[in-house]
Amino acid sequence: MYTNIGHLSQQYNSGLDGLDNSGLDRLDGLDRLDGFYISNQKICLIRLTRLTRLIFPKAFGINFFFPTFVRKKMNITTHTENNVTIITINRESKLNALTIDTLREIKEAVTIANEDDSVYGMIITGAGQKAFAAGADISEFAHFNEEQATRMSADGHDVMNTIEDGNKICIAAVNGFALGGGCELAMACHLRIASGNAKFGQPEVNLGVPPGYGGTQRLIQLIGKGKALELLLTGDAIDAQTALQLGLVNHVVEQDQLMEYCMQLMQKIASKSPSAVHKVLKCVSDFYRPNVNGMQREIYEFGSAFETPDFKEGTVAFLEKRKPNFRN
Repeated sequence: MYTNIGHLSQQYNSGLDGLDNSGLDRLDGLDRLDGFYISNQKICLIRLTRLTRLIFPKAFGINFFFPTFVRKKMNITTHTENNVTIITINRESKLNALTIDTLREIKEAVTIANEDDSVYGMIITGAGQKAFAAGADISEFAHFNEEQATRMSADGHDVMNTIEDGNKICIAAVNGFALGGGCELAMACHLRIASGNAKFGQPEVNLGVPPGYGGTQRLIQLIGKGKALELLLTGDAIDAQTALQLGLVNHVVEQDQLMEYCMQLMQKIASKSPSAVHKVLKCVSDFYRPNVNGMQREIYEFGSAFETPDFKEGTVAFLEKRKPNFRN
């Protein structure tokens, strides 16, 4: 299903004035843009815009705008507040269970935020007060065969990696159940803030399968092998305070303070050097990459930072005994 939303992202929100012919050539050659499928209607409009320029030069004062056609989001909502994109899983009646389409929409939203220079970071949360995401939608895959299940797992990993490997900080605001795929989604985020009623778990063994979206790997990274194995093998859920003690979450707050706390934390990070934050994310991610020397990555990122305006501003501000004024 397609809908004309008028623009895709700030980068591509332009009409005749904003795109030269080379820009149209680039769009014309793509069948995907920022994670969205470009429809045949849009390809036709791109070509029509090019033709219109030949027939009606800009001197005539005619300015045509070609709309962008994308799949309509049905399972999430997004909005940007104070340069932070808030992605809300909007399936409250289903406890925000993660369907295949829901995961696709999350990936699309994260991709757009990562490529939007006006966005500093993201917060992912669930609608309502009961669930962040209470696992995958079992009814959707109960009939899958091995090939279909393997594809679903690979696609799920791709979504989680898009979040974890992105160049913008992503915080999970866990406002209730985070089970199965919901727990895996939270663990893919860089930081996790939980409300007091949050519960975490990987209960997949009760369905006869292991976790499929990275749960066996990220849970070990966050809380250690012994406790992770216990939770993975028993399928037990833990409350927010236990998750805090184990290191699965960074902070626990009252539910009515959850989003405010996440925004405050994001703004604190936003006051730091954007280039340094990006470099930290890359270095930490490389620690977990096979066949990648994280120490060498740190050496490279440290050295290259000396050529950035942020380093110059940070050192001068320190010597002048004032707060640095970093610019995104």
